Amino acid sequence: MRARPAFSLFHGLIAVVFTASLPQSSASILPSASLYPSLLSSSSSASLSTCTGNTATTRQKWCEYDIHTDYTSIVPKTGVTREYWFNLEHVTVAPDGRARSAVAINGSIPGPTIEANWGDNVVVHLTNSLPAKMQNGTSIHFHGIRQYYTNQNDGAVSITQCPVAPNNTITYKWRAMQYGTTWYHSHIGLQAWQGLFGGIVIHGPASANYDEDKGVVIMNDWDINTVDQLFMTAQKNGPPTFDNALINGTNVFGADGARNQTGTRFNTSFTAGTSYRLRLVNAACDTHFKFSIDNHTLTVIANDLVPIEPYKTNILNIGMGQRYDIIVNANQASVAKSFWMRAIPQTACSENDSASNIKGIVYYGSSHSTPSTKGYSYTDSCADEDMSNLTPIVSETVSSPSYNKSEPVSLGKNPASLYRWKLNSTSMHVDWTVPTLLEVYRGHHSWANTSGVIELPHKNVWTYVVVETSLSVPHPVHLHGHDFVVVAQGSGTYSGAGPTLAKPPKRDTAMLPENGYLVLAFKTDNPGVWLMHCHIGWHTEEGFAIQFVERYGEIKAQLDYSALRGNCRNWEAYQNRNRVAEDDSGI
Repeated sequence: MRARPAFSLFHGLIAVVFTASLPQSSASILPSASLYPSLLSSSSSASLSTCTGNTATTRQKWCEYDIHTDYTSIVPKTGVTREYWFNLEHVTVAPDGRARSAVAINGSIPGPTIEANWGDNVVVHLTNSLPAKMQNGTSIHFHGIRQYYTNQNDGAVSITQCPVAPNNTITYKWRAMQYGTTWYHSHIGLQAWQGLFGGIVIHGPASANYDEDKGVVIMNDWDINTVDQLFMTAQKNGPPTFDNALINGTNVFGADGARNQTGTRFNTSFTAGTSYRLRLVNAACDTHFKFSIDNHTLTVIANDLVPIEPYKTNILNIGMGQRYDIIVNANQASVAKSFWMRAIPQTACSENDSASNIKGIVYYGSSHSTPSTKGYSYTDSCADEDMSNLTPIVSETVSSPSYNKSEPVSLGKNPASLYRWKLNSTSMHVDWTVPTLLEVYRGHHSWANTSGVIELPHKNVWTYVVVETSLSVPHPVHLHGHDFVVVAQGSGTYSGAGPTLAKPPKRDTAMLPENGYLVLAFKTDNPGVWLMHCHIGWHTEEGFAIQFVERYGEIKAQLDYSALRGNCRNWEAYQNRNRVAEDDSGI
């Protein structure tokens, strides 16, 4: 049975602590003509993942760079632009054999994978072809992409842009400064879980060798009802139960052998003696998965967009918004010809009516059959991978913080008797028509009480954030615009102790444990307005978010006011014409 708070008898608290930032001696890396060629300086179809020396036996190499190169300050100068055209449409889909409405990019769910090399420029044109008769604004957030001095391209509605109105197009431009695996998704309402999401692959060095890259494996929860239909239940009664989940956009519904089973399973072939890279993405609204392939060992080489020292495991924890790159050796052909690939929802935080049947098939040979293999044993939990395993190749040193302020935060009901989360004493509610970036451009320096703004004025200093909860509900906390260092993570109340690991984990999404704390640290090296929020879809819409206005005085110079204001004018005209009403957090 899923552990839930007693919503009718709520007494839990979450706390956030902010401290004075600690100065560092290292200088920031500012954009320059050499490091940052014009985003549209060239348009090229240059081949992907072809740097000299990056072969199956030398994956640590990448052109004149390697896995130990500090990617936070050094980026290859490729002069290449990868350009994509996305069209968002309303569709009828049946990914598990049951038809329902959804939204799709270029007709597919997940959408097309964005692929680039480390150092490339990426340009994405998004056209909103959704029906104008309903509230159908849109955006794309490139989850985990640093957006270094390209804050306006972060895609966070009400923060960095207005929604894109139907029959309009927006263009996003950014630099692939990191490498590894991530994903993109809409950042308005629950549209991401209506179908607007897809993978991002940025080729670069790897911390272990492999033969073949299988690409992204995206896991997401699914239901015969849309998330918009389920949201009212979430607001009134707490998280609803999904009835299924998908692996790379497909799965069955119903037990194997049952007459009424529908859909098809994801499957992929292995050749004995070959090693494969799989890029795992949890794109779920509210499902924490444990991933495994029966009889096979997983070698983990990256978390989020951070290369790590390889370690081995049989089962991998992956929270909402997180990514892991793994290598699997195809060495089990003598045991069986087909094996189950499992994405198991954890009942400690993720109720799903098909929890034991979210599976794909890995097979040896020319065709697959229904596997008879057994899964690994595990303890049901919604924890992150052990911090001691997530050792970054390129680490950062942070100092021990001292804490002097605590803000109690609660979950309660609004005047309409709908649940709303609070973080740092704020249940976020921001205005689609007045994104924070527009306010900054206009020189405004006061913020609405519900905007959740925390100002970080100083350059290149460490900022510490502590989130604590006494509820039996874990939360995946995601920060835009930065990787953060996980200073501490555990049960109970945080004692104020500093880092305990010589090379603490770096990532952009980490789990706040139930009845516990999460301590993050990031350096103020990227001027802009950056959102931090829980990546459970219901919680984001119920206000679980704050935003950091980082180095206010340097933000305006990087903005394209004409594009920012033009998109907002189009949205305002559409909203007024269609009497669109905002009824959630605005993000």
